[in-house]
Amino acid sequence: MKQVLVLSGKGGTGKTTIARAMIDLMEPQAFADCDVDAPNLHLVLDRTDPAENDNYYGMDKAQISPALCIGCDKCREYCRFGAITIVEDGYKVDPFACEGCGVCAAVCPSNAAVLKPYTAGRLQLFAASPVFSTAQLRIGSGNSGLLVTEVKQRMNKAARDGRIAVIDGSPGIGCPVIASISGVDLVLIVAEPSLSGLSDLQRIVETGKAFHASMAICVNKYDIDLRKTKEIIQFSESCGIPFVGTIPFDPDVIGAVNAGQSIVNTTSAAGEAVRRVVQHTLKLLLED
Repeated sequence: MKQVLVLSGKGGTGKTTIARAMIDLMEPQAFADCDVDAPNLHLVLDRTDPAENDNYYGMDKAQISPALCIGCDKCREYCRFGAITIVEDGYKVDPFACEGCGVCAAVCPSNAAVLKPYTAGRLQLFAASPVFSTAQLRIGSGNSGLLVTEVKQRMNKAARDGRIAVIDGSPGIGCPVIASISGVDLVLIVAEPSLSGLSDLQRIVETGKAFHASMAICVNKYDIDLRKTKEIIQFSESCGIPFVGTIPFDPDVIGAVNAGQSIVNTTSAAGEAVRRVVQHTLKLLLED
């Protein structure tokens, strides 16, 4: 199954809007939202079929049993993260501060402190065709890269006979982005024409190169700074990365997104430009 991943160096570039357009135009057999810290692809999709929901367990967290605790205070004394406090009925562990290091369990003489699995997020899978896999990480939880990997594995398993998959990734260059890049056939990077936009683009291209990823670049809202757009095109050419097109700033996009519509189903200038970008991207994906 050919997989195309949509990324951006920063949030707000129009990444999810373009991913939704890809879903409409490419008609993939599967798609996923791998922005597990703040997933929003489901907001622009109309899935009413029942979903499979499962807990995602991250690193273990400490728990202290009041029945076994002898009040020696060693757990609190040795905790270097300040996660253990004294309460009225014994000791309490703050799951947001606990790093799961296990020191409290190691020093506890009565085995009252133990490490137990902690629910770090929720996985959701719409198994009916087209398959849709997504997840939401709980506030303060880590291991977002592992959760992204789980989202992709569930998508691949449910749509193993699929031809094309579209993945909406996270902004930036962190762990979820690295996990998203792994195993995909093409990465479409959505850039914006600004000083920070060019800098963010350069960082994400370096990240993609480190993983030998095939990449393509497009510029959204290109006409807000034509000089920066030209610099991005020149950067793309200097790196040997295909440039698949520009999308103009278009107020009609806001109305379409707010109405839950795909911009390719409108007659707006941006909608027509996105169609051309997606067609060029699909050609590169199938040639890869």
